[in-house]
Amino acid sequence: MIYKRETNEQATELTKEYGKSYSKRNLQYFRKFYQCFPDIEIVNSCVHNLTWTHFRSLLRVADEDARVWYMSEAAHENWNVRMLDRNISTQYYHRLLQSPKKEAVIAEMKRKNDQFPKTHFELVKSPVVAEFLGFKDEGSYLESDLESAILSHIRDFLMEMGRGFAFVARQQHIVTETEDYFIDLVFYNIELKCYVLVDLKMGKITHQDVGQIDMYVRMYDDLKRTAGDNPSIGILLCSETDEDIARYSVLHDNNRLFMSKYLTYLPTEEQLKQEIERQKAVFYMQHPLQIEEDGKNNER
Repeated sequence: MIYKRETNEQATELTKEYGKSYSKRNLQYFRKFYQCFPDIEIVNSCVHNLTWTHFRSLLRVADEDARVWYMSEAAHENWNVRMLDRNISTQYYHRLLQSPKKEAVIAEMKRKNDQFPKTHFELVKSPVVAEFLGFKDEGSYLESDLESAILSHIRDFLMEMGRGFAFVARQQHIVTETEDYFIDLVFYNIELKCYVLVDLKMGKITHQDVGQIDMYVRMYDDLKRTAGDNPSIGILLCSETDEDIARYSVLHDNNRLFMSKYLTYLPTEEQLKQEIERQKAVFYMQHPLQIEEDGKNNER
């Protein structure tokens, strides 16, 4: 009670002398800011890009490592406040930590990723939270609608996919000697220096879908990849992943083909945690050797 009374009195005095910026609420924010960001060196490296509204959003993050990571990424990637709020609400930081390449993600957090090259495993996130597309349930749209919505919200989609993505084409036409093919979405990842082919699928994927993305990647490397590009990557972006596909299809132990689940709604914190664990388990079914490698890395 004493603290509240003193804060009220201080707010009244400061407001009279300096204006409304020193309201009781703002004084509480100032105090919390001082407590949450004690290292002035870290803050100074970011304040040139971030506004006070950015920092008010950051004050909501209880985990210190997560808070500093969000601050650094927001400054480095020029996130606006809406992007920052969305990344916080969808637990972007914790989803990255749950990725199979934890040690590289932590290195990114501590050293802004400038000295560490990305790997294929860091490129793929599952689930992809795409509530910004505006769909409530799978019965309300077609695959073509999903494609169109992604293009309409391409900036949000690229941000959700991760760093270094650039859009190349929708329904890219590939012509062979015998047939015409159309790839749903093609991106280029600047950090990995490779094309990323995305095949959109509603419902649980099938072995036919896997065969198709495998063919697309081989075909793209043969017909489109240049000398400066690394081998292409294929992602089956579906509304439901499949454990048998992960274990027994050509996806198994293939470092260039992945399946990733998308969500068209913003889940609760508990739902998101459960979904992250489910998709992590599916990933390890597809890449069993990563379990041992990640275990070693976590012990270091």
